Amino acid sequence: MTTTNEPEEPEEPEEPGEREGREAPTDPTDPTEQPDEAAEQPAPTPSLPVGSGGGLSDRDRAILAMEGRGWPGTGAKERAIRERLGLSPTRYYQLLSALLDDPRAAEHDPVTVNRLRRVRQERRERR
Repeated sequence: MTTTNEPEEPEEPEEPGEREGREAPTDPTDPTEQPDEAAEQPAPTPSLPVGSGGGLSDRDRAILAMEGRGWPGTGAKERAIRERLGLSPTRYYQLLSALLDDPRAAEHDPVTVNRLRRVRQERRERR
């Protein structure tokens, strides 16, 4: 069997327009056909500087992230606070309370901050 370097003729679609609108498969080894990775990533939020986290420290963002997830019980959450953040639960809740009053926290994670503000307000009203 002999091989030639001539390009093969592309197959004609069985019916006219059959392959229209379909994207041709790309060759993963051809660098000219690689997808543009920048086009696949979402654009940064315009109100926040890129990489700044809205002016919040890494610790502040970690505290908000801890509050944004569900916990099976208080013991698991307190253990995670100590292990992941290196804080006592008392200090954690002091910092969290201050974060709820910080507008940068609301910009960073409005769902979590607004939920926690509502819970805090309900507790104050019950007293």
